[in-house]
Amino acid sequence: MTSPSSSVQEARKALGQRLAEIRKTAGLTKRALAQSLGWHESKASRFESGTRAPSERDLLAWCFACGAEGQAEDLISTARGIEGMYVEWRKMERHGLKWAQESVIPLWERTERFRIYSPWLIPGPVQTASYITALLTSIRDRRGLIDDVPAAVKVRVEKQQVVYGNHRFAILLEESVLRYRIGATDVMAGQLGYLLSVMALPSVSIGIIPQDADRSGLWPVEGFFLYDDELVNVELVSAHLTVVQKHELAMYAKMFGGLAELAVYGAAAREIITGAIESLG
Repeated sequence: MTSPSSSVQEARKALGQRLAEIRKTAGLTKRALAQSLGWHESKASRFESGTRAPSERDLLAWCFACGAEGQAEDLISTARGIEGMYVEWRKMERHGLKWAQESVIPLWERTERFRIYSPWLIPGPVQTASYITALLTSIRDRRGLIDDVPAAVKVRVEKQQVVYGNHRFAILLEESVLRYRIGATDVMAGQLGYLLSVMALPSVSIGIIPQDADRSGLWPVEGFFLYDDELVNVELVSAHLTVVQKHELAMYAKMFGGLAELAVYGAAAREIITGAIESLG
C-alpha cells in the first residue's frame, strides 16, 4: 500500500493538473499567465507541479486571468479539502480532547458502513468507558494537553450510540490488540468482556486475525477507519490523515477485504478473546 503521507502530495498534484488544464484551455503559456498576474514564472510552475499550495487569492487570480471564473469556487473547495487532509495532533487537539472527539460526530452520524482495521488498539465504537479513560489519560499526559479527559470520555461514549442505530460495523483486530495492556488488569478484562457482548449485535461483525495466521502475502498495516466509500482516516504518530482520493480509497477497501479473509469470526473469535481474558490472570 502507498505510504499514507503521500496522499496530500498526490492531491496537490491533481489540483496542479487542473490548473494546467485551465491555463492551456485559455491558450496561455505559464510565462504569459505569470506575467499577467505579476508573478515570477516559477510560481505558476510550482502550483502546477504540486510543490507549492496555492492560496485562495492565488486560485481566484488564476481563474480570472484564464477567463474561468466559474471554476474558482470548486478549486477553492478542493484546496480547502487538501489543507484538511493532514492535520497535526497538536493542532487538532489544541482546544482539548473533547473538541477532537466532537469534531468527527457529523461524519460518524452520516456514515452507514464502517470498516475498521486496528493492529494496536480496540477501536472507539466498541471501547468501554474505563478503556477510553485510560487511553485518553495517556494521550493527555504524553502530549501535554489540557485536562478535559472526563468530558472527552463522555463525548466518546455518547458517540457510541451509532452502534445501536442504522449503521453497520465490520471490525478487524489483530490478535495482539487483545493482549496490549491499556489500563489496569480489570480495565482490560472489562474491555474484552464487552467485545464478547457487542459481537452479538446484528449490526456489528468482529473478526480476529490470529497471531499464527499465514502472513506471507498480507502483513499488518497502519490502522484505519473507512467510512462508506467517502474517506479513510489514518492515525499517524504525529498527525491525523484523511484520505479522499478515489484510487487510494479503493486500495484501502481492497486491503480490508484481504485482511478480512485472514480473520476468524463467531465461535473461533470468541475463543481467542476468552483466551486473552484468561491470560490476564
